[in-house]
Amino acid sequence: MSFSLLVVTLISLLTALVVTPFIIKLAFKIGATDKPNYRKVHQKIMPRIGGVAIFIGCTVGFLASGVENEKMPTILIGALIIVVLGIFDDKFELSAKIKFVIQLTVASIVTASGLLIEFINIPTYGVVEFGLWSYPLTIFWIVAVTNAINLIDGLDGLATGISVISISTIAVLAAMSGNTLVLTLSLILIGSCLGFLYFNFNPAKIFLGDTGALFLGYSISILSLLGLFKSATLFSIIVPIIILGVPVFDTTFAIIRRIINKKPIYEPDKGHLHHRLLSLGFSHRNTVLVIYGMSVMFSFIAIMFSRTTLLGSIILLFSFLILLEIIAEIVGLVNVRYRPFISFYRKVFGRIKV
Repeated sequence: MSFSLLVVTLISLLTALVVTPFIIKLAFKIGATDKPNYRKVHQKIMPRIGGVAIFIGCTVGFLASGVENEKMPTILIGALIIVVLGIFDDKFELSAKIKFVIQLTVASIVTASGLLIEFINIPTYGVVEFGLWSYPLTIFWIVAVTNAINLIDGLDGLATGISVISISTIAVLAAMSGNTLVLTLSLILIGSCLGFLYFNFNPAKIFLGDTGALFLGYSISILSLLGLFKSATLFSIIVPIIILGVPVFDTTFAIIRRIINKKPIYEPDKGHLHHRLLSLGFSHRNTVLVIYGMSVMFSFIAIMFSRTTLLGSIILLFSFLILLEIIAEIVGLVNVRYRPFISFYRKVFGRIKV
């Protein structure tokens, strides 16, 4: 890492570190707080516009970096709208429909600037251009990833730490490919998140809130568009999905869980990954650390995926999917009786202890 990148990272970190106590006071003053209920782990009222501190850290870091790109004005406008949306949601708890419409609008603005997923390169076949389908595909990606971090924001420091790991993976891939823009933006985000994480890790003094979760999700979606999709092959296009492995994994099995248990897909429950780990006896802090470890595992797999051959990608993908299924069955992400893979193994190879 060059000295200038280190300086920018430290500026972002220190800015977030300094402003977060003021954001805590502001949250209480304007009533942007999170109250305990049956689904939540915390037992007291908590301030929840922590994302504002991260955004301020990123803004100061960005200005100090001197980064220039023709698409940056549009990206920054989108980020500002997302942060304002998050603040209003943390304060007034907006409906899902309103949030979706605004996110859709932001994604449309970004795609109109020309930042698109334009093609994939299929081995033995060649390049497949998406044409006009690039627009809905990119809009879907931005909206989906913008919401991804919000889905795992259930424990102190969990979503912030997962974001740091995911963005660090993007930074490593950017450094390996020589993408200075994505590397710089990633380091600015990492510094801001680490400065905020000091106050957000268990026991937290402030929550990330929708302000932070939506902003970080949006930022990760933009970083992937600026870097990871630029030489997209059939399998390398999976890399950004693997980087977001924890929220994708948790959400996928939440949908499976609700279908199998005959519950509405959008009905909240206490069957998410962090809930299940807590029910298995892990402490609050250890649950977060276990999920951090899973995220690091996803990151290593993503890096391997980006560097391996076609055959290696296929083998890695199937091994990865089997591993995820086993983890889900051991943890009980669907229900305690859902263990098809383990049951099959027992029938074929005899009983195993889990």
